[in-house]
Amino acid sequence: MNVRNSLLTFIIIGNLSPVIAQQYKDYIGAGNNIGITVTASSSTGASTPAKTLDGSGLDAATYDASRFLGQATFGADIELINDVKQMGYEAWINDQFTKSPQTILPVMNTIWDEIYALDNETFGPYALHFNYAWWQTNMTNQDLLRQRTAFALSQILVTSINSDLRDWADCLSSYYDIFVTNAFGNYKDILLQVTKHPAMGYYLSHLNNPREDTENNIHPDENYAREIMQLFSIGLHQLNPNGTKVTDGNGNPVPTYNNNDIKELAKVFTGLGGGATLDMMYCPDQPEFGTSMYCLDKTVPMIMFAWAHEPGPKTFLGHTIPGSTTYTNATAMAEVENAVDFLFNHPNTGPFVSYRLIQRLVTSNPSPEYVERVAAKFANNGSNVRGDMKAVIKAILLDEEARSQEAYLNPNSGKLREPMLRYTHISRALPTDSHRDRYWNNGYNYLDATRQHVMASPSVFNFYGPDYQPVGDWSALDLVGPEFKIHNTATSIGYINSVHGWTLWNSLMYSWEGSWPDDQDGVWLLLNELESVANDTETLINELDKLFTHGQLSDETRQVMRNALNPMQTPWEQASPNGVRVKLALYLMMISPDYNCTK
Repeated sequence: MNVRNSLLTFIIIGNLSPVIAQQYKDYIGAGNNIGITVTASSSTGASTPAKTLDGSGLDAATYDASRFLGQATFGADIELINDVKQMGYEAWINDQFTKSPQTILPVMNTIWDEIYALDNETFGPYALHFNYAWWQTNMTNQDLLRQRTAFALSQILVTSINSDLRDWADCLSSYYDIFVTNAFGNYKDILLQVTKHPAMGYYLSHLNNPREDTENNIHPDENYAREIMQLFSIGLHQLNPNGTKVTDGNGNPVPTYNNNDIKELAKVFTGLGGGATLDMMYCPDQPEFGTSMYCLDKTVPMIMFAWAHEPGPKTFLGHTIPGSTTYTNATAMAEVENAVDFLFNHPNTGPFVSYRLIQRLVTSNPSPEYVERVAAKFANNGSNVRGDMKAVIKAILLDEEARSQEAYLNPNSGKLREPMLRYTHISRALPTDSHRDRYWNNGYNYLDATRQHVMASPSVFNFYGPDYQPVGDWSALDLVGPEFKIHNTATSIGYINSVHGWTLWNSLMYSWEGSWPDDQDGVWLLLNELESVANDTETLINELDKLFTHGQLSDETRQVMRNALNPMQTPWEQASPNGVRVKLALYLMMISPDYNCTK
């Protein structure tokens, strides 16, 4: 490349001028190239020599914005990436805080009404229709950060279709909407609303949980009392502010609670029953304690039936609720609120929740310092408010370990991209065509292939535990990789087969409402924009790197893609050479380790 003479001229002119009239804020490589001609021994496509000086080839800011949106959304197209690059990350987050929540339940009801009108003998609404509504919402919405946060919360405060909840889409939708509505609210409200929701009451069996009756060997159910501590608030072990475990004199972790704490807390969650009933044969007009879940309006919070609430004091974790021998519904419910408030204010809850949210949004192995910084915002948002989700989200996404190049280069940072986020990513990053503007995705096929879909974990312990360590060197390095729990010989092939369908056939999603053979409800990838640059292999690879790998595409993977794309000359390829080249490039990108292991 012949730039030496031009550079010398620039330097000499600068030295001849004793007074600098203007201070340039740009630099060689990003401007100040007027009158400079750059030549090279070779160039290809859009990779021209001039870009070495004019700045148009510098994509670092684009890559950084893409990386940020890979953490903060379900996926971003190039327009959104460029918008965020111009706005700045904090400004975009603040703007997202103003977006109205797009809740799932109204969408599900609309979809169900349309389906039921065509066939009033069909079963539902059930989990299928929740899936339709979730995808419809998340393919057409503007509240991108809110929805991404809601999905993260749904993996901490878990209910699942792997129960009889599968049959009640209204219950699933209403429960998920707790996270959508409160994603920018307060964690205390989330914890209390989860506690009172019939989905959780049914799933963890504190719906119709009765008081002690020793004569009939009836005791308060302990399930929810255990899990609200273990999974939703304080965890198994006492924590330091940075999320590390407190140890005793022998170096052993100190438990946060014992079996007696569970038994005592279980007494608090007695007397809760359905808040409203359905207008159905054999169902009571008003809710009664013991009314079956089948008769309940599953979108209405549970209420207290004081006569079924355990009387007397309850002492757990060193905290005592004085109790009474006689209760009103209000005073009995106040004990539930007291217990939730105590757990919310426990010193463990901040680092416990912060660590899990960091794992879902940014990295599997945050440093203790990262956790402590976020937990400090959980404890106090700067205005003496505890549990402010806005402050927590902003702390997670703007932290140096999420944004800095040092963290980016740390070999222990990053995470395996979970299957659901791979699916949503391609769905949001590229244009799509839906013949009836429907994104009614059944979701079951992808769940079978990868073992993940929203609200479909195998148990209350989510798809994977936060401390899961894959077989190999992870234990020796004291690292965790939660998502690897569902990454195995079956699901890895299942994912590759899914990508094959998305890319080779452009078939992104479909419903079970007439998708075949007329494909009226199919959703298809539109690859025209990528095809327009596909003549040049390097340009095509670079465009995919911006969208999917955030500048992380390795030389090794680039060469694999070059080797596959450059020789494409077969007759069937020539019918649509760029279309075939784009499909193959997209396929190779989506199955590459560079894409699936994100940083």
